[in-house]
Amino acid sequence: MCVLLLAATARAQSVDSLMNVLKTAEGDKKVKTLNELFRAHINSDPVKAIGYTREALVLATEINDQKGMAASYNNLGVAYKNQGALDKALEYYLIALRIYQEIGNKEGVATTKNNIGNIYSFKKDYGQAMKYFEESQKLFVELGDKTKMVGSMNNLGNLHSELQLFEQALKFYSEAWQLSEKTGVPFGDPLANIGNLYYRQGNYQRAVEYYTRALELARKENNQLNILNITSNLGEVYVKAGRPREAQPYLDSALALSRKMQAHIFEPQILKSMAANYEKQNKMKEAYETMLEYDKLKEKIYGEESSRKSAQMEMALDLHQKEKEVDMLRKDDQIKTMELRNTRMVITLVILGIGALLAGFNLYMVKKRAFAK
Repeated sequence: MCVLLLAATARAQSVDSLMNVLKTAEGDKKVKTLNELFRAHINSDPVKAIGYTREALVLATEINDQKGMAASYNNLGVAYKNQGALDKALEYYLIALRIYQEIGNKEGVATTKNNIGNIYSFKKDYGQAMKYFEESQKLFVELGDKTKMVGSMNNLGNLHSELQLFEQALKFYSEAWQLSEKTGVPFGDPLANIGNLYYRQGNYQRAVEYYTRALELARKENNQLNILNITSNLGEVYVKAGRPREAQPYLDSALALSRKMQAHIFEPQILKSMAANYEKQNKMKEAYETMLEYDKLKEKIYGEESSRKSAQMEMALDLHQKEKEVDMLRKDDQIKTMELRNTRMVITLVILGIGALLAGFNLYMVKKRAFAK
């Protein structure tokens, strides 16, 4: 309890400090402070967090703060991803990525590519997800950003787990956990994901052990999203273990928390587990109604129309990049044309100059001969 109290106090002091800075901050400093307030609230009060980053985006656009604009778009992507609006999240991520690339912000590019990888992983487009995760990880290694490397390795572990490459997944999770301990900021996601591996292999007891450890860390951090995710996992593992009475409180708690936080991305899996749990309790009416709700929400988040929009946004980004390249080539061609014109002009002037000198010389010689006569 003392640890939890100290952690909560530290977080409150951090938010208070940011609010004090916000009172007098101007320009890009105010944009940065608003985006930091987004990060301080996104896991506990997402509605308030979105308000901060929208305000940051408006101000950044007014003063042409490109870095602040990119950070705001990236933050909006995070918020919409949590709500299950994957297409909208991808749209904002791609805008952020384009800006970061234009201003040459390597850290921003790496972070945004990692986030885009998550979207494709959710959509089960594993080829695209792998591409973005690997590019992101390479950049984080080059930057030496250990904290971001932890998150990136964890995501690579998730992807390999989805591909049922469990040994590689465990390797990524273990390395992520060990690196997070070295940084002094233990990151609970790798522990939760190791629990997921044990769950998928049918070792429910070990899964619960890792989930419990991860849940303790999430509560210390007051990371509501992690609490939601792990609580949902605990409910699911108890369903699979044939212990419906223990499962139900976890599932009810997870569903309530996801709706409170508008973290709709978690709801389909929670609803699916709840339907299975109702069935185990012979509550067939509740099971049927819950499955209908699950089908409707799953189609909304992961459906074919969603995937089509994602492909269109990727094409739009590629087209934008191609247009930039063509524009640069066009400008380069214009410069070369101007240089050629200048060269021709110089040659013409030189020829005219030489002609003038020759004409002057000839005139001088004519006059000289006339004078000599």
